[in-house]
Amino acid sequence: MGVGSVLNQLDAALSDLVGQWNGYSTGIATLLVLVISYSIMTRVDPDIHPMLLARQAQGSPVRQEGESPIYRGNAAPHGMPLNSGLNVKAPGASKWSQGRDGDLRDVWRRVVSGSPSEDGPSAKGRILTVYGREKVTEHKLCDITRAINLIGQHISQHGGNKVAIYLPNSVEFVATLFACSFYGLTAVVLPFDESSDIIVSMLQRSGADTVVTVPGAFPFDGVVKSYPSLKQLVWVVDQGSNHMDWNEVPEGVGGKVNVSTWQDILHDSPVTAGNELPAEGDAKEAKDVVFFWKSRSGSLEELVQFTQKNLVSAISAQLTAVPTTHRFSPADLFLSAAPLSASFPLVLTLAALYSNASVAFNSVAGTSADLALATQGIAPTVVVATPQTLQKTHKESSGKIASLIASTSHWIQTRSLVQNGAMPVASFLASYNDRVKPSVGTTPGKLRLLYVADSAGAGTPVLSELALSDLRVFTGARVIYALTAAKVAGSVAQTQFNDYRVHGDGTGSHFGPPVSSIEVILKDSGSHKTSDDGQKIEGEITVRGPAVSGGVASLGVIGKVREDNVLAYV
Repeated sequence: MGVGSVLNQLDAALSDLVGQWNGYSTGIATLLVLVISYSIMTRVDPDIHPMLLARQAQGSPVRQEGESPIYRGNAAPHGMPLNSGLNVKAPGASKWSQGRDGDLRDVWRRVVSGSPSEDGPSAKGRILTVYGREKVTEHKLCDITRAINLIGQHISQHGGNKVAIYLPNSVEFVATLFACSFYGLTAVVLPFDESSDIIVSMLQRSGADTVVTVPGAFPFDGVVKSYPSLKQLVWVVDQGSNHMDWNEVPEGVGGKVNVSTWQDILHDSPVTAGNELPAEGDAKEAKDVVFFWKSRSGSLEELVQFTQKNLVSAISAQLTAVPTTHRFSPADLFLSAAPLSASFPLVLTLAALYSNASVAFNSVAGTSADLALATQGIAPTVVVATPQTLQKTHKESSGKIASLIASTSHWIQTRSLVQNGAMPVASFLASYNDRVKPSVGTTPGKLRLLYVADSAGAGTPVLSELALSDLRVFTGARVIYALTAAKVAGSVAQTQFNDYRVHGDGTGSHFGPPVSSIEVILKDSGSHKTSDDGQKIEGEITVRGPAVSGGVASLGVIGKVREDNVLAYV
């Protein structure tokens, strides 16, 4: 067949096609072009390669009988040491040199010195206290340093050894914690707003001889009668109550308790006193920090003592748990709407301080704090909340999606997360759902990262994958869901920064891979066992690592490792 014949046949076919062309053909062709153009224009790359989510942890090649393989997150592979500290380097040391693990004193030294910078002056974060919607107070770093020194010196000079911190989230809370670290005192962190009997029980079990607290929340008379070992009491008095005499000791106490106020300790000292932190060679050894863990029934179940190495290991694990470009920085404003009496929000707060992020404190933070109320007056970029708080937020926002347009907008944004693996972008249809979004801070859209943790065995509500996906849509922020335990500083495991997946109907949940300071083993328990073919990996969760009190601990809950090597409850 010649070339001319082929061209003649092609010409005839085209003529036949054009001859049959009509309005329906035009409509179909236009629709096809629009669909292809829309697919090309709206196509987005996932925030993380799907293969990195398909295998999020590594199991050891060999396992012991009755146990699963040892699982580590990809950030701490087998053959490498677990993350043990802050890698603090001496001034002038090469950035390639090996630093020391450090302790909590190095966190505050970083706050004062600022983040290392080769291009200009060191960036320093701000410390804020939020008083309602209108009043936000910024604290000078030098004033907090002075308080750390003077409070630490005062407690030490009066024979204090174990200091119970019974305060809401506040600057005084962290200042007392650092004062204990700098002056060789054991800090005992007490859950706030407890009954008199529980307070006495905590003091007795911890052996605390000093209490730093606020008037009205601490039952002084009852504690002194029931706990004669109390030697010192430091009241943190607000400005409106400064005129009262808080140093008076009630009759019958016999002058055994030295009562003073935070403000008097600072005001009665020379202005130049305490302005410089103790030199590293002169400082006393930093002591342990004691926490109390609440059980499912709400009673205090366990006293846990974390060493400084446990805490700095947990801080370091949080610093490395997010991609480098999204880590805490001086551009962030951090707020914990969860009580700092739990190690997870406290470790994250210390990580934010070490990163020279600005940190805000609000005393309304609590187990069931209202997210809008806790963030009023400021525009946080990173927030830590409790499951109870986010469960309430999710319920309120979901209840506002009533119309077809609102449901369609929410479905499109959810599809971007689940199918495309990318955070939803701003659009006209997406803006229709702005009214259902929770009021988080004074600047909508500023929040970029939201932390929440389930407490193993404590009966906290478990957030489903679908609920977490909805919260990402409602808040516009990435949500990191963690698993915490009594004897683990910080978290055991937590979801990856860019993991937006929803499996099946979304009712299930998982906690991501172990953090870089932890390795996880599942030990056979009853019918929950690791099969020889590796298809079923279940058992009681046991953890090891530098962030674990005592080095190893069993969580007392049954878990499993899914096919993507993330940790979940059975």
